[in-house]
Amino acid sequence: MKKALAIILMLAMVFSMVGCTGNSDKGSVYYLNFKPEADAAWQALAEEYTKATGVEVKVVTAAAGTYNETLTAEMDKSAMPTLFQCGNYAALKTWQDYCYDLSSSAIYNELTNKDYTLKGSNGEVYGIGYCVESYGIITNKALLAKAGYEVSDITDFASLKAVAEDITARSAELGFAAFTSAGLDGSSSWRFSGHLTNMPLYYEFRDNNINGQPATVTGQYLDNYKQIWDLYVNNSTCAPAELTTKTGDESEAEFGEGKAVFFQNGTWEFNNLTTKFNMNPDDLVMIPIYCGVEGEADSGLCTGSENFWVVNSKCSEADIQATLDFLEWVVTNESGTKMMAEQFGVCPFNKAVASTNVFSAQAVEYVANGKYPVTWAFTETPNVDNWRAGVVAALTQYTVGGGSWDDVVSAFVNGWATEYNNQ
Repeated sequence: MKKALAIILMLAMVFSMVGCTGNSDKGSVYYLNFKPEADAAWQALAEEYTKATGVEVKVVTAAAGTYNETLTAEMDKSAMPTLFQCGNYAALKTWQDYCYDLSSSAIYNELTNKDYTLKGSNGEVYGIGYCVESYGIITNKALLAKAGYEVSDITDFASLKAVAEDITARSAELGFAAFTSAGLDGSSSWRFSGHLTNMPLYYEFRDNNINGQPATVTGQYLDNYKQIWDLYVNNSTCAPAELTTKTGDESEAEFGEGKAVFFQNGTWEFNNLTTKFNMNPDDLVMIPIYCGVEGEADSGLCTGSENFWVVNSKCSEADIQATLDFLEWVVTNESGTKMMAEQFGVCPFNKAVASTNVFSAQAVEYVANGKYPVTWAFTETPNVDNWRAGVVAALTQYTVGGGSWDDVVSAFVNGWATEYNNQ
């Protein structure tokens, strides 16, 4: 009997150590990172924290465009992430059973705005927003000047189109193109199936006072989406047919190496452009994505967030506490706050340091000058990966000449209704 009891106790101890990352009394942290461009920074910070505290911090970064699949796969393992991300309330619905209530946590109390969260139906704080980001068309002012223009010459789609097409007409003489490659490889296509689709979604939601996720969309601004897409691909560093395999890294390098004036991307690119490519911050500016909508001269950058930290409630108490301690350190320690400012720009925490990210400063400046921010509507996409995959497939066929724009419209509109029902 005593032997049997001993075996039961031993097994109980073994099972208590299974699930999430480790079995140390201190617990450990496993962060499934959403942003490939910040992987090196997170790895360095994790190493520093482990050296200082003895607590193991593992950072795994999902490849671009694969976060949801990676998260699902990792949650099926015995060693689950202790820290992961939800981008919106649709993701929260999927993972709510895994969300630890952060309402009494130290990191929640560090927020400058307690509304910057994802909350449960009873007021639980399930997600903590850690940065406010913006995106638009990153512009090399030095190259633009070589082409004979200034940023002030571009105020709407018509003026952007005129400048881009003039640069294309003189590209051999100038030695650079208007736009970097709008790659449709998975590492790049999210910029257009996610971020660029925000343009027609934002204006449709605005016109119809839509808040939250609608069951259907009409695509009333898809002609505007077509205009800006055609401008990108017809005034690029490569022929449209080559875009099927062009990657995000290639597009970034084209801009960083001075091969193109314009590059659609976000505030998160500032650090890479100024360190990896040694670009002069004074040469960098981000302008709005103009697509021909009436009144767009008064628009600013696309601003919002799909970055909410979630702590895994299915982990051991030791791992949960280790993760909470790590997050508190990240947003209050000098190394953590410096990294956050460099990588993510504006961070909503009491001890956040001023960002040196000029793109973040420009986003604030646009609003200060009376421009309206184009808020993120794409975060309401149903079954986001499936919907985007359909848009990319149709966009690819249209771009290489194997399909019509009607196919893109169908993927956008009919695909939305289908995925809303499926989810």
